Amino acid sequence: MVNSGEVLAIIPARGGSKSLPKKNIISLGGYPLLAYSIAAGQQASGVGRVIVSTDDDEIASIARSFGAEVPFIRPAELAQDRTPDLPVFKHALAWLAENEEYTPEIVLQLRPTSPFRPLDLVDRALEILRVQPQADSVRGVVTAGQNPFKMWKINQHGSMTPLLEEGFIEPYNMPRQDLPATYWQTGHIDAIRTRTILEQESMSGEVIFPVIIDQRYSADIDSEQDWRLAEERLESLQHEVILPGRRKRTLPGEVGLVVLDFDGVITDNRVWVDADSREWVAANRSDGWGLARLQDAGVDVIVLSTEKNPVVKARCDKLGLTVHQGIADKEAALKTLLMERGIDSERVIYLGNDVNDLTCFPLVGCALVVADAHPEAKMSADIILQHSGGHGAVRELCDRLLEQINNLGRNLDD
Repeated sequence: MVNSGEVLAIIPARGGSKSLPKKNIISLGGYPLLAYSIAAGQQASGVGRVIVSTDDDEIASIARSFGAEVPFIRPAELAQDRTPDLPVFKHALAWLAENEEYTPEIVLQLRPTSPFRPLDLVDRALEILRVQPQADSVRGVVTAGQNPFKMWKINQHGSMTPLLEEGFIEPYNMPRQDLPATYWQTGHIDAIRTRTILEQESMSGEVIFPVIIDQRYSADIDSEQDWRLAEERLESLQHEVILPGRRKRTLPGEVGLVVLDFDGVITDNRVWVDADSREWVAANRSDGWGLARLQDAGVDVIVLSTEKNPVVKARCDKLGLTVHQGIADKEAALKTLLMERGIDSERVIYLGNDVNDLTCFPLVGCALVVADAHPEAKMSADIILQHSGGHGAVRELCDRLLEQINNLGRNLDD
């Protein structure tokens, strides 16, 4: 393996993204997107340093909080929409050489927008450079979803010609199995010899070796839809990829108790107050139908709330839920409830939204939060729902549990 002191991971993360504002620090699974790339560099045995190149003070602060170095702020002229990678990396290397007399042998590029990296990916890429001294760089690729031999160009007269032929007769009419395998580059990793950047003025050079990545790890987060799809996939991938924090727990196979917070979970966290100090809250009717079906399926549901106002009991009575309100210490109250019920904590799930729920998370088998939960709660939770509090989050949870119960029943029948 290459000496780790000679390997520098650089994470480019400018602040001016327009397609998805602040995308490099958008929350994915409760962590800033940037943190996945930082963790990939930190956890690789062959990497000596991890730095973030950014023009944005907020990104710099978040990067430092996850253990990356930010030794400089990138000049604004190197953080434009169309700025290529090469001048960004040349700037970083020049700054480090001038200010620290440090020049690595190998530079890694770990783009934040491709966060799902297999556990061994970084060290695998470095090993390829070690055993292939003629290689200028190694680039992450996946099998192409569409074969370019079946692609077309439309010429200026409106007719089509094949994009590629290369000795084949009508490759666009051939079975795909008979065509050469092709690969699509991803943003997971580029491992580049420093001399390739400085002497060849290139981010890849002429001799490029692949590090092949399974397609299920593919992700390029550049829009809100890309981010939503990544959130959905993370739950199934989390045990296979590098994470910035602990591995998340999954829903227990058999749920014996669901504990819900009230404000921000059953409600949307707003409150209306009239001149007589009477309060109204907003809830979602679909939650009620989901809770009724879940309880009919034999799952007990209770509400644990710090709120003292009678509106909490009124709503819970309407939903047929047991409620414990005015709870100053949720952790102690939950411990007492579990002891009194004699239920295995691993069969209990908790749905919250704010920092006052955090002490309850370790007491249960799986902790969930709503989509608009406090960032600290998201980071500590096992699962982040797609819906916000008071906007169908409870129904989403009920539907997931009911689907799980139904699948379990079908498996037992089989």
